[in-house]
Amino acid sequence: MNTMRSNECQERSRRWEMDTPPDASRPGAAPWELVGESIWEMPDASDADEDGVVAIGADLEAATLVAAYSNGLFPMRVQGRGGPLGWWSPDPRGIMPINGFHASRSLRAARPKFSIALNQDFEAVIRGCGAADRPHGWIDESFFDAYCELHSLGVAHAVEVRNESGDLVGGLYGVRIAGMFAGESMFHAVTNASKIALWATCELLALDGVTLFDVQWLTDHLASLGAIAIPRTEYLQRLAAAISSG
Repeated sequence: MNTMRSNECQERSRRWEMDTPPDASRPGAAPWELVGESIWEMPDASDADEDGVVAIGADLEAATLVAAYSNGLFPMRVQGRGGPLGWWSPDPRGIMPINGFHASRSLRAARPKFSIALNQDFEAVIRGCGAADRPHGWIDESFFDAYCELHSLGVAHAVEVRNESGDLVGGLYGVRIAGMFAGESMFHAVTNASKIALWATCELLALDGVTLFDVQWLTDHLASLGAIAIPRTEYLQRLAAAISSG
């Protein structure tokens, strides 16, 4: 989950060339139904450099995002806020086994102090994740707008953690396509809130039949909570199966 990662990368010569822009005005068409209409010349997720960058360019339109996630790519600026828009496919890829969350004794004891909500305040969660004072931040206004649009279309979701007074103190947001959920970022304002958000997300995904929980990169923090790393080739195979399951 790219909460902190933002490598200093030189701008690549490769570009994601636009062919025909999506026709979002087509009667009855949802953006993710336009994927087959040659929105972009889709790069191959396996064609990544050593940093995991596949291409630079394109846009954050809903149809572009859904096409990218469906093909194993996710967007993040390569030089933090204001940098070029990069499309990433890390190798290895971090995933969280749906039933593999490691809850410590102290975390189990802390959880009853919080409540879980789903999609009550998506924008507040993504803004918490994109707070300007976060180290290595990359979530700018273009990402706020793009993912709030995905949320309005029922594609992006937020798991919210609230304290006993009902205040938002942590959360996680990501993208759901069929049997795949791509966790984008999480935040906490009090101790344990982001861990509880991740734990609750695993539980909710299990109940809803999701088989692949993508966390993008495996960090020491995520590994301590049960996440693992798998080769890109295996990830793409699991992704194809998860997408087809929906």
